Formats: sequence, structure tokens, C-alpha cells
Amino acid sequence: MKKLIFVFLFILLAGGLHAQRQLGRSGSPRETFDAQDSTLTRRQKVTKSDKPVTKIEDYLIISYQNDTTYVDTTLTIKKDYKFNYLRKDNFGLQPFSNMGQTYNTLTNNFESTRLMPQFGARARHFNYMEIEDINYYRVPTPLTELMYKTAFEQGQLADSFFTVNTSPQFNFSIAYKGLRSIGKYQHLLTSTGNFRFTTNYQSRNKRYYMWMHIVTQDLLNQENGGLNEESVQNFISGAPEFLDRSILEVKFENAESILKGKRLFLKHEYNIIRKKDSLSKNKLSVGHMMSFEDKNFQFDQARAETSYFGSTFKSSGLRDRADLRNFYNQFQVNYSNDLLGDVQFNASANSFNYGYDRVVVLADGSRITNRLKGNVYAAGGSYHKKYKGFELEGQVGINLVGDFDGNFLKAQASFQLNKDFKAIASLNHSSKAPNYNTLLYQSDYTKYNWQNSFNNTETDQLAFELKSSRIANISVDYTTINDYTYFKEDQATNQVRPFQSDKTINYLRVKLQKEIKFGKFALDNTVMYQTAQDTDTIFNVPEIITRNTLYFSTNMFQKALYLQTGITLNYFTTYYMDAYNPVLAEFYVQNDDKFGGFPRLDFFINAKIRQTRIFVKAEHFNAGFTGYDYFSAPGNPYRDFIVRFGVVWNFFL
Repeated sequence: MKKLIFVFLFILLAGGLHAQRQLGRSGSPRETFDAQDSTLTRRQKVTKSDKPVTKIEDYLIISYQNDTTYVDTTLTIKKDYKFNYLRKDNFGLQPFSNMGQTYNTLTNNFESTRLMPQFGARARHFNYMEIEDINYYRVPTPLTELMYKTAFEQGQLADSFFTVNTSPQFNFSIAYKGLRSIGKYQHLLTSTGNFRFTTNYQSRNKRYYMWMHIVTQDLLNQENGGLNEESVQNFISGAPEFLDRSILEVKFENAESILKGKRLFLKHEYNIIRKKDSLSKNKLSVGHMMSFEDKNFQFDQARAETSYFGSTFKSSGLRDRADLRNFYNQFQVNYSNDLLGDVQFNASANSFNYGYDRVVVLADGSRITNRLKGNVYAAGGSYHKKYKGFELEGQVGINLVGDFDGNFLKAQASFQLNKDFKAIASLNHSSKAPNYNTLLYQSDYTKYNWQNSFNNTETDQLAFELKSSRIANISVDYTTINDYTYFKEDQATNQVRPFQSDKTINYLRVKLQKEIKFGKFALDNTVMYQTAQDTDTIFNVPEIITRNTLYFSTNMFQKALYLQTGITLNYFTTYYMDAYNPVLAEFYVQNDDKFGGFPRLDFFINAKIRQTRIFVKAEHFNAGFTGYDYFSAPGNPYRDFIVRFGVVWNFFL
């Protein structure tokens, strides 16, 4: 299947190469852009002699929520932040040493509109594409995008994308992101793939709309448990003989884990009454949304490592596998007019089947069931209204019948004073069951078997945000968390398992983002302060996280090339950083050692030539002279100094 996909993409890209030769010079970096927004602020034309003139604004990107933007070929500092494995700004995430591994979360946002528990193995989900991560497209001519980036030792990251409208009514897109990277340490290979196919359709009379996607994903990691205690000390010493990281001993070299998922998603809507058909400007439509997803996580280990994970049911050929099949349907009625606004009522049915293929009986006679299976029926609604500079939004949902209780409320009010000033206030309440793997888990390691009946985790968040290019972008949110569920080592067994706190956690975050420009130089700053009132020290975050970039931008060679070069500083204060458990693919609380407090300096040279953006970066170039105390988790060092490069290339036909 993958070979067929690559052949198909090669054919499409060959057509894209032909298209590139037909582009005019209007795509050069002479277009202007707002430094606070990576979208173009003037029209960039793509021409072909025998076709009408099209504009870059015609190449539309449509989100799951029907928010619409358009293709952006500019080069900004925000593009540099997004040029990574996730292809999104990873501020607040601390990556592990190899591309494709997990990230340690430095900050948390508890805003949620979910009613159901999530699948476990959350440490492996950073690159797992959910429904809201998939976009849809509408383009006047075929569009191709290629992304390439070097990895760590015998590997690379590539993301290929193609979309075309076969008619004004019908569009499809196909994309594949693949990674292979061996890494610098022993037994740390990563091999991941994300295949996406989307299509959307609208009838000629614009009464019927449809969006659909198919996604298949497989994310494989070799697991080594991190460095052993002696190797940690050798790493910190900085001795020249240990700068070759492949000679550092790890805890084991016989395990791997893989997360797989397949999903079919369909959303469609029929307009019974259109605004142009109604004298009172009313609109009435009905809609349906369906998602079927089959997901599994598997941990394999050739030989039991009892010194790290305790006793086992068998000494070799260990395999833990959990799967989840989820079938979701939602039916909607939408009504809107100019006076009332937009109102939606919905009802949904969720059929879930999570678990294992066996029943476990422990030595004490306790029985661990194999399945959590059932149905949940819910109701909800949403509201949206714009009036002059004011905008009101709201969402509500509640589980009415079924095996899981849950509810949420989200309300937001914003005021746009002018183009430079916008204020937003929001409130979010959420109550939902903890993740499936905290409720039921089975393993060949005897201490990693449990069945719990936890309370719902409840969060209440109050947030304020100010957006202003003149002043700054400032956000403040305050969250209270009750019945917080977490992983931690059990003092009785010294093995990791889930717990639930009976105390309230209070969590405050303040974030400031401001770019200061002086001529061709700019200083882009993002700083976050956070604090948690937590008597049990089970919710640990660094107090300060900062990213500061000083860079220079200019046109060169008669504006044929646009150049950006500078230095980025990343830093967070010391704190009790969560540790990583490969059996569960989860982070767990530890209060023994503090990590952090090390600066990460990256030097970059980025350039744009026509529709091509080139990225060259010397990552963590200060590693050799600021001390070898940089870790992404206990026993898991961060990356050493390395030079990597990559490219993003758009083709318009």
C-alpha cells in the first residue's frame, strides 16, 4: 500500500515540477506581511497565459470548524517556529533526543469540550492526527507542497501534499508524512507514517455540503528506558570519550512500542432554507457527523526487565496490546438569522469498545476484566452572534444516558475595538472520566494490571486575552482542578500506576508575546509565567518558560531572495520534571530530582526564493560550553549540537 502511495505522489510531484516552471515572479519575497500574522496582506497573483488570473486568496484551507484561511507562501519567524516534526509551534514542549520521540509537556491547557475519556499512551499522541487536525481545501488550480528535513543518523522527515478541484464543486487532497531516524543513542530508532485523504463537495445550488477524510497512522519507537545511572554521570561529566553517545549504556535494548490508528470521518449538511431564499434572512439546515476509529497501542519486549518493571507472567516474548474501537454519530439542527445569530442543537450517540483479548487473574485472586464496552447518548448545542465589534460564542454538552457521565460548558465574549486591539474573555467548565488506561490496564508485568473506578476529573477555567500589535499579545488563565488523575510510582511496589487526588489544584498561567522591530532587525519574545498551588506536589511545572529570537531580515539580489538570520534562546526554570515510562507510554510524577535551568541557543539562516523556503539551523550550538546538564526527562538527555537543514516548496499549476 505504501509503495502505491509513493508512486502516486511521485506522479503528482512530477506534475508540480512542471507547474513550477510556469509560475511568474510575483511569488518572490517582495510581498509584504504583518509580523503578528503569517497571512498575506496584499494579493499575490499566480498567472497562466491561457487561464484567468487567480489570486493566492483563492487557495482556501478549511478547518474542521469551517474556519477558512488561504495558502501562505511567505517567510516569517513564525514559519521557523513551525518547521519541525509536528509542523506546529512547539512552545511549551521539550523534545526528546531523537525526532519522532515524545515531548515533555512544560505547560498545560485544561480547556476541553470532550465528553468521553481518551485512549491511553498519551506520550505517543503528539504526532497522532485527530479529527480537528485535518484540513480541507478548495483551489482554482492543482496545488502541491513538499516538505523535507534532515533527521538524526540515517534518516529524514518528508511530508508530501497534493490537492485539486476536479470541478468548482468537488475537491480532494492526498498527503503522506513519513519519518525514519536512528538517533544518537543506542536502540532509539523512530519510524512513523501519517497518511491523509480528504474530499469535500458542494452542490451547484449550494444546498448540500460534504466533508470527508480517511486517515491511517503508524508511529513506531524503539524503547531503551533512558540511560542507566552510570551513563547519566558519564553524560554530565562531559568527558571527551563519552561525546560519542552511542557508547553510553542504556537500561535495555530489546523493546519497542507502536501506536496505530485508522479513521473514517464524514460530515455533511443540507440547507432547507437559505438566507437568499428568505425575506427575513433566515437559514435552516440539518447536519450529520460520523466518525469511526480503530486504534491500538502495543508494547513488545523480547526479554523481561524485572529490575525496572518488577515481576512478570513470563520471562520472554512480552507483549501488551490495548485497542479502542469508537463509533460516533451526531445529528444537528442549525438555525440562524441576522437578529438572533447562529444556533445549533445536536444529539449524539457514541459506541465504544476498549480493552484486551484476555482476562487476568492476579496472585491474590483478584480478577482484571478484559473490556470496557458500552454506549453513551449525549445532547448539546452552540451559539454564535456578531454585532458591530462584539462577538459572542458558546457551546454546551452533556451525557444523558450511558456508562460515562460528562458535561462541558464553554462561553466566550470578544470585542474588536479596531484593527490593532481585540479583547477576549472566556469561561470553560469540563467534567469527564479519566483516560481509559487509568481505568483498565493489562500487562505481562504483574504490577501493571489494574481496574479502577475513578471519579470524573472536573476543571473550571477563566481566561482573558488581549491581542494588540502595538502593545502586546497577553493571555491570562486561571484553572481549578478537582479529582486530578495522574501516574506515579507506588511506594509499596516501586512501580508506576494511576492515582486520583482528593484535593483541589489551582493553576495560573500568564503569557506575553511581543515582537519589537528596529529597521531590518527584530526581537520576538514569548514569555510565560505559571504557578500551581498543589499541596501533594503531583502537578509540577516550571515557573518561567521563555523563547526570545533576535533576527535580521532583508531582500537580496534585486529582491530575488529574501533572507532571515538570527539566534533563538529557549529556557525554562528548574522543576521536578515528569519521568517517562515506556511500558505505559505515559509521563509520571517524580519529586526526587529537579531538571531544567539550561539555555538552548539555535542559530538559523532561512531564505525564500520564489515559492521555496529554505531552513538551515545550528541547533543547541552552546551545548559544549554551558555544561552537559540538559535533559528532556530523568535519564533522557536533550539533543547535542547538530546542524540540520530543510525545505518547504509549493507548486501552483
